Amino acid sequence: MPSEARVLAEMQRRAWDGSGDLGARMLTQVTLDQMTQVWAAAINNPPLATFRVLIAVNDDGAPAAFATTEPDDSPDAVGGRDGEISEFVVDPPARGHGHGSRLLNACVDTLRADGFTRAVWWITSTDDALRRFLTESGWGPDGGHREIGDDEVRIKQVRLHSDIS
Repeated sequence: MPSEARVLAEMQRRAWDGSGDLGARMLTQVTLDQMTQVWAAAINNPPLATFRVLIAVNDDGAPAAFATTEPDDSPDAVGGRDGEISEFVVDPPARGHGHGSRLLNACVDTLRADGFTRAVWWITSTDDALRRFLTESGWGPDGGHREIGDDEVRIKQVRLHSDIS
């Protein structure tokens, strides 16, 4: 598992590199070793039994994408019903090969197996490509919105959801 943690951290850094101000800032503030430690803990000692790390692989078995699922902790979440896709990264060189679609299906199957009947996903309000991907996959906005960040960088997010019962 430690080698997978390193691969996930490297993949996440590549995704951050093209994700705008917050990603660029995170690259300067968090080292690869720190990220590797966080991913190793998430894989080996998840905070909850329903916190999952899923990895999609290429034909040669190399990781191409990853996601995390967990209970939704939004203030308006219904405990035991609402599960969240909280991280979803397709390695930039692996995009366009179906990994995202397969990983999304695996996330939904995992949330359903963990007893959730609704899946939610907070996305950046300006990420039209991800919104289109999710909308074409049957997801829609539920009216939830928030801002995350600090005094220097703020990100507006909207929440999409899907009935997975």
